[in-house]
Amino acid sequence: MARTSAAHHADRVLAVLQQPAEADGIAASWRRCLLQHRLDPEHPHPPTLLSNLELRYVRGHAGRLMRVADPELDRLHGLVHGIGYSVLMTNRQGAVIARRVAERDERGCRDWRLWTGALWSEEVEGTNGVGTCLAEERPVSVHRDQHFRRRHTALTCTVTPLFDAAGRLAGALDISCFRPGPEGCILPLAMAAVQEAARRIEAAYFHDIHARFLILALPRPQDGRTDDTSVPLLALDADRRIQGATRAARAALRLDDAALERGVSITGALDGLQAEPRTFRAAERGVISAALAQSQGHVGQAASLLGISRATLHRKIRALGLQRADGFR
Repeated sequence: MARTSAAHHADRVLAVLQQPAEADGIAASWRRCLLQHRLDPEHPHPPTLLSNLELRYVRGHAGRLMRVADPELDRLHGLVHGIGYSVLMTNRQGAVIARRVAERDERGCRDWRLWTGALWSEEVEGTNGVGTCLAEERPVSVHRDQHFRRRHTALTCTVTPLFDAAGRLAGALDISCFRPGPEGCILPLAMAAVQEAARRIEAAYFHDIHARFLILALPRPQDGRTDDTSVPLLALDADRRIQGATRAARAALRLDDAALERGVSITGALDGLQAEPRTFRAAERGVISAALAQSQGHVGQAASLLGISRATLHRKIRALGLQRADGFR
C-alpha cells in the first residue's frame, strides 16, 4: 500500500510535464522543481538544518526585523495554536529564524523540521509553503499532497511574504500543521490571519526604520487589483519629501528607489500620475484623506502636511467630493 501511494504521488507530480507550460499555481511550481531544480519527489531525507554558527549569522542579520516581529509572532500563535498550527518566520532564503511552537508539538515539529535553522527553499525542498511563497513573492497555501516531495505530504502550510521598509522581500511568515486536523476549508481563514500579522510586522518595521520622520498611512486599495500583503505607508521629512515608502505605497504612487533618491515631494508624486486620470484621482483622494485623518480634520494642518496652501486643499476637497469644505476645521 505504501509503495502504491508513493508511486501515485510521483505519477501525479510527473504528469504536470504533459500540461501546458503556462500552467500556474501548484502545477507551475511542480514544473520548476522538475525542470529547473531537477528534484526527485521521492527524495526521503528531511530538510537541512543550519549549524549553530550559520544560524547565529542569519539571525543576527535579521535582528532588527525579528525584534519588531516578536509580539506579532506571539499574537499569531495565540490565534492558531489551538487548531494545531505552529508559527515560523524565515529569511528570504527560506531559513527559519524564529518559531512559536506549543509544548505538545515540539517533538513533531523537530521531526518535520518545522524548526529554527531548517532550510525550506523551493529549489531544495520542492513545492512547499515557505519556498513557493518566496519564489513567487505572493501568499501561498500548500495543503498536504500539493507538496512536491512525498515526505512533506502530511503538512499543511499557509504562508505570506514579509517585506522590508524599502519594499523588498525580507522573508516569509508561515503557519504549519503536521496533524491531520486542518481541512482545506480553513485555509482562507488561516491566510487572513497570517496576512494581517505580516502587515502589522511590516508597519512596525517601517515605523522603526523611519522613526524620525512623519509616517503617513494611505488608505488600502479596495479595487481588487492589488494583493493584501503590504500596508501603504509613507515617511515624510520636514519639507514633506518622501524619505521612505512601503511596497504598497510604491505601487500606489509609482515610486521606485531612483525616484526617492532624486527626491520627490508628496505633491510631486501625485503630479507624476496625472497622465492616468483614474489612477491619479484615486491616489490623490487617498493621500488627502490620509492627511485629513492624520490632522483630525484640521484643513490647515493637513495642508501643511501636504505642502500646499489651505485654499488649494479646500478646492481639492470639493473637487474630490470628500466632504463639504466647511465641514472641516
